[in-house]
Amino acid sequence: MAGSARPTIIIMVKKSHEIIYGIHAVEAALRNQPENVLQVFVQQGRNDKRIKKLLDIARNSGVSLQAISNDKLKEKCPKARHQGVVAEIRHSKSSAVTLETILEKESVLLLILDEVQDPHNIGACLRTADATAVDAVIVSKNRSPALTPVIRNVASGAAETVPYIMVSNLARAIEKIKDSNVWVLGTSGDAEHSIYQTTASQRLALVMGSEGKGMRHLTREACDQLISLPMQGSVESLNISVATAVCLYEIRRQQGFALP
Repeated sequence: MAGSARPTIIIMVKKSHEIIYGIHAVEAALRNQPENVLQVFVQQGRNDKRIKKLLDIARNSGVSLQAISNDKLKEKCPKARHQGVVAEIRHSKSSAVTLETILEKESVLLLILDEVQDPHNIGACLRTADATAVDAVIVSKNRSPALTPVIRNVASGAAETVPYIMVSNLARAIEKIKDSNVWVLGTSGDAEHSIYQTTASQRLALVMGSEGKGMRHLTREACDQLISLPMQGSVESLNISVATAVCLYEIRRQQGFALP
């Protein structure tokens, strides 16, 4: 019909790339997933040893390099400390590790985060998980964020080495873990026994609750055992990432794990 408006066509494009920043995060991506690093942007004028090392890794991996101004770097990651390097990476699902694959291992240590939402805490937990050789960090899709540039930066490369598995239903995932002969140890301030009064098995999952509320009721009920961290001072609890580090190292000590 003459004079009628043409229909508006909206094309939805799913984002397949993301930005990461910081020397540790970019270097880890180059070392562990060079095929997913599309381009590395470096601040003009930077020629210190750490940057030179990173550039050598990028060149040896055949990754495109581009020197840009500090202002341009800030545009790519506003309000972030980029340390003079930013990378554009491709999302990759082909190499994703599944929970089922991990549960096939003879010994297993999993870290389950229940409603932990602060990206800085998640990044710090990933860093400790890498240090203690945790097989995977498991979170709920609806109650924790996906890997973000902030998480990757705080994790200092651990986000590229420790599988970060997002599940639709955390309670069901815990039941699947228990069905695979994995002992599920939950943390709670009102637990009768401390972590120092338990014996860690070689197939174990540690559940840490959220920053303020702790574990949800369903998650708590799904645990095989509840333990606490003894608090002798005036504060009631530790930061979630600090508590996670204390628990994981104690678990590895009980397991006789030879940490370097």
